[in-house]
Amino acid sequence: MQIKKSHEFRSEARNQLRGNWTPAVLITLIYGILLGISAIPYIGAIVEIVIGGALALGVTLCFMKLVRGEEFKIEDMFSGFNNFASALLLNIVRGIFVFLWSLLLIVPGIIASFRYSMANYILNDSPKIGALESIRLSKEMMIGHKWQLFCLYFSFIGWYLLSIITLGIGFLWLTPYITTAVTDFYENLKMVNGDNAETL
Repeated sequence: MQIKKSHEFRSEARNQLRGNWTPAVLITLIYGILLGISAIPYIGAIVEIVIGGALALGVTLCFMKLVRGEEFKIEDMFSGFNNFASALLLNIVRGIFVFLWSLLLIVPGIIASFRYSMANYILNDSPKIGALESIRLSKEMMIGHKWQLFCLYFSFIGWYLLSIITLGIGFLWLTPYITTAVTDFYENLKMVNGDNAETL
């Protein structure tokens, strides 16, 4: 089995979001507002580090449920606080790794972000394995597939430009669209690698 094409992931995402746009947009809006705290001088960055990992983990779970056809609620975006320690450590360690690679140049930093991009999904599927193992498995999972993920993100370039033209309002719809497509990428990648939720 091979990784699907970008247009296939986008098509799947649109089908999965049909009838689910309202909660998906609300989750995106609430997440953005909460992370907006990071703009507060001095304390913002600390708050973002503390709660950012748990929020990201919870939002990831919402879209995993969406893609898998499971019922999800807006309050599920706070489920990451049930695994707060691992979410916090994952957020910090991944941020450090990406930052260090970025010191070499922008491109290595981008590659690193793709390398560790599946960690939240893996941690949601297997909460007990912890942050470091999630990062390691993401690194293994993405071997030979980082370019495909880059192409998927790049395929949204027109929507990015349109969202900018709308003074950012369009991102309320674009963000869940992209997130759903990337979640489909994860599901496809698991099948390609012969993995499943129980063995990750």
